[in-house]
Amino acid sequence: MAAEVTVEQLLAYGPSQRDVDYEIPDKAEVSKCEVKVEKNDKGSAYVVYGPQSTVIRRFVDSDGNGGVDQFRYYKHGLEVFRDVDANQNRKAEECFWFNTAGTRWGLDPNEDGRIDEWKRISAEEASREAINAMIAGDAQALATVLITPAEARTLGLSKEVAEAMLEATKDPAGQITKVLSGSKVLTKGTRWDRFDTSMAWPNLIPASSGKASIDLLVYENVMAMVRNGEETGFVQIGEMVRIGDVWKLTVIPQPVEGEQTIAASGLLMQPSLSTTDATTDTTGLNEDVRKLLEQLQALDEDSPDAKSSRTAIETYNVRRAQILGELSKVAETKDQREIWLRQQIDGIATATQLDGYPDGIKHLQAIEAAIAKQDKDSPLIPYTTFRRLLAEYNSRMKNSSTTEVAELQTWWTQQLEGYAKAYPQSEDTPDALLQLAMVTELNGKPKEARQWYEVLAKNYRTAQPANRAIGALRRLDLVGKPLNLSGNVLGGGSLDLRQYAGKVTLVIFWTTWCEPCTEDLPQILAMYQQYRPNGFEVIGVNVDGPNEPIKQYIDRYKIPWPHIHEEGGLEGRPAVEMGIINVPTMILVGKDGKVLTVTASFEDLKKQIPAELQRQ
Repeated sequence: MAAEVTVEQLLAYGPSQRDVDYEIPDKAEVSKCEVKVEKNDKGSAYVVYGPQSTVIRRFVDSDGNGGVDQFRYYKHGLEVFRDVDANQNRKAEECFWFNTAGTRWGLDPNEDGRIDEWKRISAEEASREAINAMIAGDAQALATVLITPAEARTLGLSKEVAEAMLEATKDPAGQITKVLSGSKVLTKGTRWDRFDTSMAWPNLIPASSGKASIDLLVYENVMAMVRNGEETGFVQIGEMVRIGDVWKLTVIPQPVEGEQTIAASGLLMQPSLSTTDATTDTTGLNEDVRKLLEQLQALDEDSPDAKSSRTAIETYNVRRAQILGELSKVAETKDQREIWLRQQIDGIATATQLDGYPDGIKHLQAIEAAIAKQDKDSPLIPYTTFRRLLAEYNSRMKNSSTTEVAELQTWWTQQLEGYAKAYPQSEDTPDALLQLAMVTELNGKPKEARQWYEVLAKNYRTAQPANRAIGALRRLDLVGKPLNLSGNVLGGGSLDLRQYAGKVTLVIFWTTWCEPCTEDLPQILAMYQQYRPNGFEVIGVNVDGPNEPIKQYIDRYKIPWPHIHEEGGLEGRPAVEMGIINVPTMILVGKDGKVLTVTASFEDLKKQIPAELQRQ
């Protein structure tokens, strides 16, 4: 490799894909960049270091033949994108996204700059690709995340399921045109915001179900949240299935327009009619079960779509719940009965929250009573109760005025407390306790919240919600104690709060989408400029998820202080270790390194910062 290549020449190269968020120095900063040549046993690389001495480009000759075959792009010192040009004709055949840019691995065998096939893509990323393709009217891009006939064969889908699925995804160009022609949710200005599903995790459907020849990993009822400026909308993604390392959609996305109610049903999560698998053969379907399954299949084949009337959707959801309830009554084993009941309960609860099930709360109460009458110790009682409470709370929240919210929050904490006490062994109790503690703290009652965090941390230590409870207890107990804070910094390097000894330091947990964070920012900036000469510093802890415009936000508002940022967003290490439940969370640390307050508001800061700076 020749060492005389200039920074300007290397920075002239860019990623083959347009959606890459990578570091581009300003013209004034280019002179502060430098090129170095790195060599190893197999090859060498041109490495461009940015103004902050972090890597911003690495162009690699991986096989030592003198030509660059990997073009790597960085952001905040982390590689976020890589073009692989194996034949060295300056056209990429493979593209990789890394770190904060996600997990995608795309193939472009014809080298036209468009991804033709995904080798790896998460469910979240696939939903984003689908939305972006719909907005752009790009049928080719949408097709890359839709299940194909070859993939249906790979999964060994039954003939009925495969035909129905491929019918739902055919003619993407025509379906895009139809959807966009009357949509106010999907427009040129729409931006994908996040992946949303009522499922806590994907479901594994065993091959023995008769749906496919292999086990299937499936998400049902997936929605994508989108934004048009300040307006929020939803697009129904539907059922998604994983094929190798690739998640695929099984229907064309449908925006939820106006007051439409969504009836979401998928093919893979529905009961199978197949009797060819070993499990069904040994169990033996009786005639009553077979007839009900045929009714359920016929109902789902004629299910309403996003443009159906509310009456049609409600009728479908009610009839579906009725069939599932009847299946539970004729089930031959206790396990089969529980499966049908869980499907019925989940369906009613989900439809109720989407305003698609009349008197859904009363129906769930009736199911609870019926289960208790047969078996007062059944785990389905707390299972149903928790979903009924969630459905009722969310439904009431959507229809509550500002003055009614406080009353609703009181009701909600009472329900959660009653649930946790009544069902201490329920699988949902850790989640109920965490919600109870969080709502109580947000309502300005930290002492009461501490009690619930302690119960969760002590009695349910192995449950995932306990980690946040332990962090919240640590945060609530910080006043008068040192704050241990360290982590990786955006732009490269690391930071430890101990470096700020002798300073008055404000630690702010924040995100780009947090409106109060943005509203407070001008005042925080003013205080920073006013008091920094006297020993005041600010440290940001960004808890955004992947693909959020963090650097653009910092540049736009000209935020001068450093920011800790690690993978995971609000579920990442910095947020969980402090039990962060909302943003902004501001913690003020005194000159001696001990915490002054963990619930600082801007009005508090205006008094506390100058007072602490004057303290000897």
